[in-house]
Amino acid sequence: MRTLNVSEIVRNIKEMCIEANHFLAEDMKCAMKCAAEQENSPLGRQILNQLQENLVIAGQEMIPICQDTGMAVVFLEIGQEVHFEGGLLEEAVHEGVRQGYTEGYLRKSVVKDPLIRENTKDNTPAVIHYEMVPGDQVRITVAPKGFGSENMSRIFMLKPADGIEGVKEAVLTAVREAGPNACPPMVVGVGIGGTFEKCAVMAKKALTRPLDRRSDIPYVREMEEELLEKINLSGIGPGGLGGSTTALAVNIDTYPTHIAGLPVAVNICCHVNRHAVREI
Repeated sequence: MRTLNVSEIVRNIKEMCIEANHFLAEDMKCAMKCAAEQENSPLGRQILNQLQENLVIAGQEMIPICQDTGMAVVFLEIGQEVHFEGGLLEEAVHEGVRQGYTEGYLRKSVVKDPLIRENTKDNTPAVIHYEMVPGDQVRITVAPKGFGSENMSRIFMLKPADGIEGVKEAVLTAVREAGPNACPPMVVGVGIGGTFEKCAVMAKKALTRPLDRRSDIPYVREMEEELLEKINLSGIGPGGLGGSTTALAVNIDTYPTHIAGLPVAVNICCHVNRHAVREI
């Protein structure tokens, strides 16, 4: 059994909130560079180049890569041989977010109540997803989620008879309806199966998968490639101003489901698709 003080969780999450909001992940950088080189539209290519210039300026001057610094979403994969001491884990996560957004001078966008709308002034609470895994390590993924793209996400409760073609059409419908509002080029996370809430969590987590890593399941991998091609033929393009780069990737995760259902969630993220990952 390994003992871990929750102060380590606080420190790491604080640093990761600042890191994710100022520096694009390496897989996203590579995807953006390739997209700019392959974009067919002169205007689309200009927008992609401007987005890359923005990333350079953000890193040099330590200003956020997007003005919407998001609501902090934290995935914790906790080794079952880890014992936490020094306080409650959940409180440590919130404290890390509080320190990161306050000391990092990041915009505070969270309200205490969804209807009363009073700002918490420190961007807490975070949204936390826990998973127990083998071992004595803790893998932390911090994914600040802006709401321009979050608001464009959808859940479809399909019939089993809708099958794979119904799933494809659901994803394409969500992307078409999102259009320029999701700040393309976007990353499309898809969760298929489980229940209403399970597919949504899968779609969210799928956004954090490296863009150069496709699904291990052959038919899912083929669907990712087909949907990416069709989305990029939609003509929405960078900034919604036309072009051949509407999405940088489609990441799909699946889970067993009930005989009577076929839940599908589509969680769309904008061109920054912020995420930072650490293992402690």
